[in-house]
Amino acid sequence: MLTGIWLTMSYEPSAEGAFASVEYIMRDVEYGWLLLYMHSTGASAFFVVVYLHMFRAMLYGSYRKPRELVWLIGMAIYLALMAEGFMGYVLPWGQMSYWGAQVIVSLFGAIPVVGDALVEWIRGDFLISGITLNRFFSLHVIALPLVLVMLVFLHIVALHEVGSNNPDGIEIKKNKDANGIPRDGIPFHPYYTVHDIFGVAVFLFVFCTVIFFFPEMGGYFLEHANFEEANGLKTPAHIAPVWYFTPFYAMLRAVTSPFLGLDAKFWGLVVMGGAIAILFVLPWLDRSKVKSIRYKGWISKVMLVIFVISFVALGYLGAIASTPGRTVAAQIFTLLYFVYFLGMPFYTRMEKTKPVPERVTS
Repeated sequence: MLTGIWLTMSYEPSAEGAFASVEYIMRDVEYGWLLLYMHSTGASAFFVVVYLHMFRAMLYGSYRKPRELVWLIGMAIYLALMAEGFMGYVLPWGQMSYWGAQVIVSLFGAIPVVGDALVEWIRGDFLISGITLNRFFSLHVIALPLVLVMLVFLHIVALHEVGSNNPDGIEIKKNKDANGIPRDGIPFHPYYTVHDIFGVAVFLFVFCTVIFFFPEMGGYFLEHANFEEANGLKTPAHIAPVWYFTPFYAMLRAVTSPFLGLDAKFWGLVVMGGAIAILFVLPWLDRSKVKSIRYKGWISKVMLVIFVISFVALGYLGAIASTPGRTVAAQIFTLLYFVYFLGMPFYTRMEKTKPVPERVTS
C-alpha cells in the first residue's frame, strides 16, 4: 500500500500516458525501479502468504465451528484481494494487461440476457479504453483498499471473539485454571512475537532476494508481453493472467462444450465462479468428528494431497498455452478439485478418526 501511494504520485491513469508513466517511473524517478519492483513483488508475496494461510486453515480445521464467521470474512478478503489484483494488473497498460482485461471482462458477456449490458457497464465503454483504465485505477487506489481495511478489521475482531485455532484443533478455552485462564494458553509476548519475528525475517530475506535478483520471476510476476504498450490491433500469441489467478483460468479453459443451449464460455464462467464459491461453504461440508488433519482418517489426508496437486497443476496449466492434451489434463484436475469438496460430506463422515487429546500436544 505504501509503495502504491508513491507510485501513484508519478502514474498517469490514461490510455495515452499510462505505459509511458510506468517507463518514466522505472527510468527517471529516483528509486522508482525499486518502488515498482517492491509493489509487483509485494502483490505476489501477498498472495503466497494468503494461499499458505488458507491451506493452514484447511489443514487444521480452522474453518470449523466456532470459527465459521472468521472463515467467511477471510474468504471475503480473498475475493477483495482478487479484485484488487485484477484492477492493478490492468494499470501498466501493456499488451498482457490490455488483452487480459479484454478476456476477463468479456466473460460476463456469456451471462444470458444481461451479459452484454453488464460488460458495457464494467468497461464504461464499448471496448477496453482509457475510461476503463481510469475506472479501474480509482477502484484499485481508493475503493478496494478501504474495503480490505474494513474486512481485515472485522476478521481480527471475529478472531478475537473465538480465539485462534491450534494444530490439534482443540478448544483451549474449555480447560481453564482457577483464574479463568486457559491452561494451554500462552502470552502473545514474547512467545508469538519472537516466533513471528523469525518468520518475518525469513520472508523479508526471500522478498528482497526476488526484488534485487529475480523481479520478473521468469515472466510470472512481471509478464514479458507487458513491456510492450497496449495495442488493440495486435493480439499476443498467448494470453494468461498473473500466476495467482491461473488455477481458475485453467478451469475456465477446461470447459469446451456447450450444454443446455448455453455456450462453453458460460459454463466455464460457472465452473470458475463455483470453484471460488464452494470455498465459502467449506465449514458445512466437513462432517468429521475432529478438526485437525492430525486426527482425521487416511481418506481425508489422501484427498487433501489430491486437492493440493490439482490446484498446483491447474496453476501451471493456466499459465501456459492450451493444447488438446493440456485441456484434457485441466479437465481431470478440475474434476478432482470439485471431488475434494463435494465428496467431503461423505468421506469425512465415514472414515475412522484418531482420538483427540484433551490438552494441546507439544
